[in-house]
This record gives sequence, structure tokens and C-alpha cells, in this order.
Amino acid sequence: MFRLFSLCILFALACTARADEAAIRKALSGKLGSVTIDKVNPTAYPGVFELVLSDRNIAYTNEAGSMLLVGHLIDVGSGKNLTLAHQRKLTAIRFDSLPLELAIKTVHGSGARKLAVFSDPLCPFCKRQEKELAKLPNVTIYTFLNPFETRHPGATQRARAVWCAPDRAAAWREFMLRGTLPAEPGEACKDPIARVVELGDRLGLVDAPTLVLADGSVLRGATTVADIEKLFASPLQ
Repeated sequence: MFRLFSLCILFALACTARADEAAIRKALSGKLGSVTIDKVNPTAYPGVFELVLSDRNIAYTNEAGSMLLVGHLIDVGSGKNLTLAHQRKLTAIRFDSLPLELAIKTVHGSGARKLAVFSDPLCPFCKRQEKELAKLPNVTIYTFLNPFETRHPGATQRARAVWCAPDRAAAWREFMLRGTLPAEPGEACKDPIARVVELGDRLGLVDAPTLVLADGSVLRGATTVADIEKLFASPLQ
């Protein structure tokens, strides 16, 4: 009898959750611009629902969908940023799926840790990022030359010149940190730039730089060594 009662309670709760999701979707339909709701998830907090949006952002609402909160939900007891933790999982990219042979390899110290960077040679934020990465110890960095040509005309030509240089890692460092561009490559040089751009499009990369850690965590936009170290210290589970 107790087991039957428990099953009834669970069924009732599941039905309520589905009803709340339907109400939320109906209430917010057409009110988020071009963004749509991919998932509605209940949270550990009564009356609070998590919305996973089509632009990979997370928002929160009530059971009626009459309010919308965009920001980070933090558990006061543990101090854990629940929004950031879930967003890391939503945006993760499998590191072992990346074609590392298309990237420039740079090793700092032991090179024990791994990091991939999608970077545009004419992006000012990418230049700032390179200065930060130069301080990062004991890491192997795989740099994918991913020019956004429409934003930065001439970026593709610079990327090709770097790739075709005798020492790609040195050429990249010299250009990004000191502005020294290697000589124009000859026609015989075969570069992977178009393939990297296709890869970036397939991964939905719209920001430069974009960093991918070995655990799949993604950092979009220029960030500091301190923030990178925090993610290295708390890998995705």
C-alpha cells in the first residue's frame, strides 16, 4: 500500500511538472525575440524553473511564466554558481573530437595540460588573449587559425602567412605580440585555414577568441590566466 501511495505521489508530481512546463512555454511564446526555449527544467527551489535557451544561455522563471530572470543562480549555502556549472556542460566541446593536426602547437613548461584556442590574427581581443596565454605555465596550446574575414578583412591572408612560415609557433607569437608578419607564402604552401573556418562554423563559434579546455569547457572571448586556472582546477564531472 505504501509503495502504491509513493508511486501515486511521484506520478502526480510528474504531471504537475509537465503542466507547469506547458504553462511556461505558452506564457513566454513569442516574447523572447528570435530566441526559443529548448528545455524547461525544475530546480531544487520551489516555484523556480530553469530555461535552457536556443542561444545557449540560461534564464529562470516561475511556474506561470509571468517573470523572467536573466543572471546567475547561486546557492547561498554552498556558494556554488549553479548557472555557470550547467552552462559549462551545455556548451562543452569534446576535446578529443578536435582535429589537432590543423592547429599550431605551442608547449609551455611540461605541457601536461591541454588547451585549444580558436583565434583570428586581426582580432584585438585575440592579441590581448595571447599576452595572457604567454603567462600560462605547463600547458600545450593548440591554436586554430580561425579568421573572421568579414569582420577583419585581410585576416585570412595573415593566417595563411603564419601557417606557411618555417616555424609556425614562433611566427604566430611574433605577429600577435609584436606585429611582425612573416613573408608572403608561395603558391605551393597548402594551408588548412578554410577547413578551420568550416570547423568553427560547425561548432557554432561566433566569438574570437574561443578557448576549449581538455575537459570540454568553453571560454568565449578574451579571458585572464586566473580564470583559465580556475577551470583547470575544477574540471567538468
